Amino acid sequence: MNIQINSSKKFQNYEGIGASGAWWAQIVGGWDNKDENGEEIRNVISRLLYSKADGIGMNIYRYNIGGGSAHSGNGEYSDFARRTESFDTDDGGYDFSRDKNAVYMMHQAVRDGAGEVILFVNSPIEKLTKNGWAHLKKHQLFRTNLSRKNYLPFAKYCLDVTEHFVGEGLPVKYLSPVNEPFWIWTGGQEGCHYSPRQAGKVMRVFAKELKKRTRLSAVKLSGVENGDIRWFNKSYTRNLLKYPEVRDCIDAADLHSYFLYQPLPFFNDRIKFLKRYRKWMDKHYPDMPIKMSEWTHMVGGKNPNMDSALETVKVMIEDFTLLGVTSWQHWIACSHYDYHDGLIYLDIENKSFETTKRLYATGNFSKYIPLGAKRVEAACDDDDIMLVAFENEEKTVLVIVNPTNKEKNYTLPCDAITSVTNNEKNLEESNACENESIAITPESVTTVIFEK
Repeated sequence: MNIQINSSKKFQNYEGIGASGAWWAQIVGGWDNKDENGEEIRNVISRLLYSKADGIGMNIYRYNIGGGSAHSGNGEYSDFARRTESFDTDDGGYDFSRDKNAVYMMHQAVRDGAGEVILFVNSPIEKLTKNGWAHLKKHQLFRTNLSRKNYLPFAKYCLDVTEHFVGEGLPVKYLSPVNEPFWIWTGGQEGCHYSPRQAGKVMRVFAKELKKRTRLSAVKLSGVENGDIRWFNKSYTRNLLKYPEVRDCIDAADLHSYFLYQPLPFFNDRIKFLKRYRKWMDKHYPDMPIKMSEWTHMVGGKNPNMDSALETVKVMIEDFTLLGVTSWQHWIACSHYDYHDGLIYLDIENKSFETTKRLYATGNFSKYIPLGAKRVEAACDDDDIMLVAFENEEKTVLVIVNPTNKEKNYTLPCDAITSVTNNEKNLEESNACENESIAITPESVTTVIFEK
């Protein structure tokens, strides 16, 4: 197996990998039980996610500014954890003692190494919505739940919350007011539908209000986080970027990389849709980076194993190489669901957890790729192999994925450190020498770090 890295051909900057604290941090943040070493379980979980020394070293934490359904009891939700608290009070003020468990986990993630916090919104707070719920009712298909008169109050509320967290010393870099606007959101979780035009107008109001906030000079907007790589991304992006005020307040177009199966073959070629959107962006907005702000392996059944990890890293490599994203973020860091989703599975009853291969395979990227590195061209003469390479002045980091059940061999061009995740190993490091042939084991992710 021959791999060629072309350092002269450079692409996008690497800005990191992260995950969302939604639907678990408000649970885990309240755990005060300890492990056999006397460490609080909630802190152990945070370190596994965000510490480079003790975990996989992700650098981005997504905090959900909730719609308040946990206070009112309004709406129809499939799980108690999908209801969220809000900070608004009946008298028009704020109570920032609320959502304390989730806020604790956000602070802990920052203490452990997260250098970037993104505040994101699924639904406006209930008192601003048309129906008083944080999602639509069943008969309200394809309607937005936010009237135009409440765009500005919505913006002021979210920016007040942002100012509060910035004042607490958190590295809030982005505020995302709109999340998966194309979906209808008639129950199951908080959410708000917007047409492309409505989403652009909401972002414009936020941009105008953000410019007035001198304390938020370091905060950008992100959006509009549409929910599938196929549907209306061009329309949402066009409406996002047509306003000069918005372009002044963003530094990327954010989208979600979901690709839910459709029965028609034309709609199931993910690669073509990635390339099509990248080509369109290069033509119309060549200087605007793309960020992938949410994906999870959406298959039923609990699966902590390597097959799900390989699907995850396949999508990561496609998004880095074909879509050219600068950052990549998991939807849910921890899960108590019977689903292929979390990097960590929670046992809520016993206040315990188990790690997954998705966690460690993600670490093959987040633990080793330096922030600010540039992606460089990398190619392999073995079509079974997936790979991506990043480089800065000190090192080149090559991530090699072997999804097959056959061992491959790679002869190193110089001394290197390798880190392997497979069915038996979790980020197991070793030293390798120039001209040494290393085994790329079956069903594995191998990171090779070449120091310059």
